[in-house]
This record gives sequence, structure tokens and C-alpha cells, in this order.
Amino acid sequence: MIYLDNAATEGTKPIAVRNAVLSAMRACANPGRSGHRLSLAHAEHVLSCRELLSETFGGYGFDRAVFTRSCTEALNIALLGVLEAGDHVVATTLEHNSVLRPLYALSRQGVITYDIAPLTDGVLLPETVASLVRENTKIVCVTAASNVTGVSCDLKIMRSLLPERVLLLTDGAQGAGHIPIHMKETGIDLLALAGHKGLHAIQIGALLFSERVSPRPILYGGTGSISIDPEMPSFYPDRLESGTLSYPAICSLFEGLTILRSQRGSGEHLTEVTAALCKWVGEMSSYEVFSPPNACGIFSFRHKKLPSDEVASLLSERFDIAVRGGLHCAPLAHKALGSLPDGLVRASFSPYQGIREARALLSALKCLTSV
Repeated sequence: MIYLDNAATEGTKPIAVRNAVLSAMRACANPGRSGHRLSLAHAEHVLSCRELLSETFGGYGFDRAVFTRSCTEALNIALLGVLEAGDHVVATTLEHNSVLRPLYALSRQGVITYDIAPLTDGVLLPETVASLVRENTKIVCVTAASNVTGVSCDLKIMRSLLPERVLLLTDGAQGAGHIPIHMKETGIDLLALAGHKGLHAIQIGALLFSERVSPRPILYGGTGSISIDPEMPSFYPDRLESGTLSYPAICSLFEGLTILRSQRGSGEHLTEVTAALCKWVGEMSSYEVFSPPNACGIFSFRHKKLPSDEVASLLSERFDIAVRGGLHCAPLAHKALGSLPDGLVRASFSPYQGIREARALLSALKCLTSV
């Protein structure tokens, strides 16, 4: 199979990541919950991963790097654990449902209000987002890169246009690992991450946050600390980490981050790959291209006669090429792009793929022009 669904989950993990997971499973223990040697050793490695996360993304220290089940959970903590009654939020048309649905739920409950920044000629302009800020705006949510088109926004310019009091929340699910993200230099207060995409890990999430924010827990339970207290611990990361951590996933993330920090030029490589597809497929009358060349390796398009899900199925069944059709959990982005109700076909490349895989996709698409 030619796996081109890396924006959902990176298909092939580096050998070091796979070995880290196997090693963790050979010596299983609950990190930091017991006093024996193996548990303490695992806890030390968990701490090392927190430190590496913070260093990689210009964060605010190991204690403000919290592990989550997914990027979705991280975003829920950032919203449900920070927003209060009467707050206002600005989000964008490009956001994933992991942002849109929590905001909708809070709005339906009468807790908050929110506005959605539209695109201008298909582009998210920082000044459009800033224009929606009100006196009671607490958070501005801006994705680092669209999971539909791969388009990114200049977060540093965005931050410069916002009042200092406003918190900047960034969904790094698609951008992290592909484009540079530095929290302190950019002014990001909350950064949600998905380990299993551009960070080369297996399924795990993380939330990094600044001293300007103190998220409340949305999950309650054991932390291995101050167990006699019925309240959750007041200190981080324990305050936000109920239950047993996934040690194999944390080990995979540590190795993935180590690899990422040694890589150079993957963004340029994926930009070249997507640029080639934009040119090749753009010259075919049966298709319409929606992605510009981008460092995230995302190439979205549609067949002018066939629904996106059908094209994805045909690519899988006839050519053994894995892509994703549909709305990609980002309905507002598709509405803005004019790709409702069928959505788009998204082919997404990893840094370990290139022109060979792009040509295979092109060949298959040529065969589908007569369908």
C-alpha cells in the first residue's frame, strides 16, 4: 500500500520509535506511582520527555507540559479548563471540531460567546481575527496549519495584533513537526499537540501552557501525589493528569522529538512534493485543486464528477493508495472553500515520502479521469 493519510496518523514510524515502544512494553511499570526502582526509572524518563517537549517548542518548563490522550483532549483542557462565565472567544474558519465543538457546547450552556473569523479570498488574515476581539475576549484560537489545505498563518503577526491580556491558543496537530513553533518567541499561551502525526510518535497528545494561564482539571482521579486530599493537587502537571500515563506512548514521543530535532529541510521537501502535485493535477480538467504548496505535505483536491468518498474508495480498491475523503472534521473550512457537502480528497505525505509516491497518485488519478 502507498499510505498517503499521514495527516490523520503518520503511517510509518521511525525504527527508533518502534524500538522505544517495544522496550517500554518489555519492562512495564507505572511511572512514578510506586517506590520501586523500575517505577522511579520510568518516572525519570517521563520527566525527560516533558523537558524535551518544552525545549522543542519554546515552552515554559517541564511542569507546564502535560500529557493527554490526544490533541483533542489537550484542546478541551485549554478551553473547558480556562474559560469562565461571561468570557468571549475568537476562533477561525480553519479550526477543527476539537475546537469548534467545545466552543459550541459552552455557548449552548450560556457560559461563553464566540465569533468565527472568516477567510478573505481563501486566506486567513491576522487583522480579520484581531478585529473580532472584544473587551471580554479571553482566548483567540488559531490553528498552526489547516488540516484540510495545509495552509498556515503567521502566528507571530497574529499575536502582535492582539491585546496583551488575550490568551493565544494554538492547535498544533498538523503544524507541529512541519513548521517552526516557538511559544515564547511567538507569544503562544497554550499549545495543543498530537504526537502521532508530524512528531513521529504513536497516539498521544500534549498541552503546553504559559504562566499566564492556570487550567482547571476536566478529569478527576488518582495522581500518585497527596492522595489523602479529596481535591486535585494544586500544582502542575499532577493537577491535569489523572490516571495512569501511557508510558509506551511517552517513550515513542521522546524518540520522535529527538529525531525531529535532528531533521533538517523536511518542510522544504514536502513543499516541493505538494508543489509538483499542484502543477500536475492542476493541469487536468477533471480535477480541482484546493491546497497550495505547503510544508505540512497536505494536498487536497476534488474530482469534478465523483464525490470525495468515492474517489478515496476507488484509490484504495483499485490502486492500493490510502487517502482520506470527506470533511476532515473541519466543516467551516469546507464551507468557506465551497466544498460542501461532499468535502475533498486529502492526500498527505510524510517526510519519508516524495516524488515517487506523488507520481503513483498522479497515475491513479489519470486513470480516474474517464470514470
